[in-house]
Amino acid sequence: MELDKLIEVRRNLHQIPELGFQEKKTQTFLLDYIKQLPQEALTIETWRTGIFVKVDGKRGEKTIGYRADIDGLPLNEETGLDFRSVHQGRMHACGHDFHMTIALGALTRLASDPADHHVVFLFQPAEEGPGGAEPMLQADFLRQHKPDTIFGLHIAPELPVGSVSTKPGLLFANTSELFIDFKGVGGHAAFPHMAKDMVVAGSSFVTHLQQIVARRVDPLDSAVITIGKMEAGTVQNIIAQEARLEGTIRTLTPESMDQVKSDIEKLAKGFEISNDCHISIHYGSNYYQVFNDTEAVQSFKHTVDSSTYEFKDASMAMTGEDFGYMLKEIPGFMFWLGVESEAGLHQSALNPKEEAMLVGVNLVEAHMRGL
Repeated sequence: MELDKLIEVRRNLHQIPELGFQEKKTQTFLLDYIKQLPQEALTIETWRTGIFVKVDGKRGEKTIGYRADIDGLPLNEETGLDFRSVHQGRMHACGHDFHMTIALGALTRLASDPADHHVVFLFQPAEEGPGGAEPMLQADFLRQHKPDTIFGLHIAPELPVGSVSTKPGLLFANTSELFIDFKGVGGHAAFPHMAKDMVVAGSSFVTHLQQIVARRVDPLDSAVITIGKMEAGTVQNIIAQEARLEGTIRTLTPESMDQVKSDIEKLAKGFEISNDCHISIHYGSNYYQVFNDTEAVQSFKHTVDSSTYEFKDASMAMTGEDFGYMLKEIPGFMFWLGVESEAGLHQSALNPKEEAMLVGVNLVEAHMRGL
């Protein structure tokens, strides 16, 4: 599968982004493509809106797993491309169209000429939410064909085409969504003493949250609490009865995540008393840290060093990826693939260079054959 075919496939996928566990068109497209490949070595099974594909190896002494996420984001695309999303308010703004296409490219080559070992491709739904990796691990197919090692990639807009980057140990943080609802008593703006103002309570809570990071987290550790959205009130002259905060927590260790959540809950109890209101907290999707196996990273570095591409040492990032759940159960790694885009991940103008897909296919295939 060469670059022109990769581009054609990617552009078709780019036009049909779908949210987590809604990827029906995407699943159909992937299945239609996979069923056109030589089938002698393939076993195909669907899981919800995802797909497993096993390629029998020539010797089959072990099983290699490769994961590609397939969902899009709730974002209006602003690239101006001829092949932009046809789904209003949906976009492949995290590069999952690249991830799927690279997986199909490697699968195409292995279907015609299998590697020595078995390979299981996991086309995983719902990476962006509510989280597909953890439940996918429980699928009967994966229990039957559990990989001995697993890997995956993520596009990196800041890296040049022809380069990849990763590191042993912690690559991505532990992450959790955060939703906090305040309920007080509404009232007329002229009589604040007769109401319980949730704009005041919610606003004050946001500033107090930052004290958790500044004063409760070990300064040699690291954590981030971000409130990205706040909603309260109906009109300008009515004191708000309700308020809602939406944000995210990111930490470098699972223990710090537990500590931060505990501190948020303690803070909420105090605010309930001081503001005479009710506060409820929900954490939404939680993602486990991406922790790369040292031996697996060294093996991949050898693959890159044996090619014409460039390996760069990565730094830890506070980004989140539910692939961490897979690495918790199966040793392996994730790596960054350079795609050179001025706009970054989760931005409406993201436009990765398509020639990077061939780099990804070549390295993924070479690594599978070298293991």
